[in-house]
Amino acid sequence: MNVLVWHVHGSWLTAVVQGGHRYLVPVVPGRTGDGLGRARTWDWPASVVEVTPEQVRDAGVDVVLLQRPRDLELLRQWAGWEAGVDVPALYVEHDTPPTPAGSRHLLADRTDVPLVHVTHFNRVAWDNGCAPTRVLEHGVPDPGPRWTGELPRVSVVSNEPLRRGRTVGTDLLPHFAPFGVDLFGMQVTGASGALGTAVREFEDLPQHALHDEVARRRVHLHLTRWTSLGLSLVEAMTMGCPVVVLATTEAPTAVPDGAGVVASDVEALVDAVRWFLADPDSARAAGQVARAAALERFGLDRFLADLDGLLAEVAR
Repeated sequence: MNVLVWHVHGSWLTAVVQGGHRYLVPVVPGRTGDGLGRARTWDWPASVVEVTPEQVRDAGVDVVLLQRPRDLELLRQWAGWEAGVDVPALYVEHDTPPTPAGSRHLLADRTDVPLVHVTHFNRVAWDNGCAPTRVLEHGVPDPGPRWTGELPRVSVVSNEPLRRGRTVGTDLLPHFAPFGVDLFGMQVTGASGALGTAVREFEDLPQHALHDEVARRRVHLHLTRWTSLGLSLVEAMTMGCPVVVLATTEAPTAVPDGAGVVASDVEALVDAVRWFLADPDSARAAGQVARAAALERFGLDRFLADLDGLLAEVAR
């Protein structure tokens, strides 16, 4: 099957392209958001093929994976196609709604494009109207049991923490700075100065290097207030990292008892970080529980099987 899909979320698409299809990824001059093309910091197979806007119409597209309102517009501009009418399509909604109860989805009045949420929380938080809805929970390639915890420090993975601010819990980082926080992600440079506290910054590492570095830290901290479910949290658990997590959105259901600490009380999170840093054996035991749980719920085979079912549902 030829699947047209924009490079919007690199980690999520890395899981998608491990399947048995041919993936047509738009590329435009300058590699802007309209067409980033193949990833540069993830390893993607040869089945991922770049297509220009001029090539889309004749590329033999069987189904389109939409992820943004902009994708609907580009499909019309480039191929003259209406999603769900001229070409089978799924719309994958990655984001939590702007407001938790009053946000009506763009596709709420349509029945021809299934609306696929990445968490059950998202499904109930959005007003989906009459759109047929499904849930496709995250899946991640298994990076292996990498955790060593050799560095008694805290890892945090957050893209654009200064721009996104309270949404991703950037304002909470100073509570944990005394323990030694290492901040990884895109556009993290300058975070320490902006926060007025000591945070070590690691700018946009390749995925394999990011995994290696996070696994060396004793504990992984996830402070995002309003997100579907951070893939960085799932990846850290899969590597065997003990996790300390702010109890918001889908996160409390993703972290089982024994895998770490989940709380909305910041002081409880601080105490948990202090405990894991001081007790490597407890950290190791929690990480083992986290890895087992992540492999069962967020394993790549389950994810790809679920996705194949959805593709087959709309493509026939």
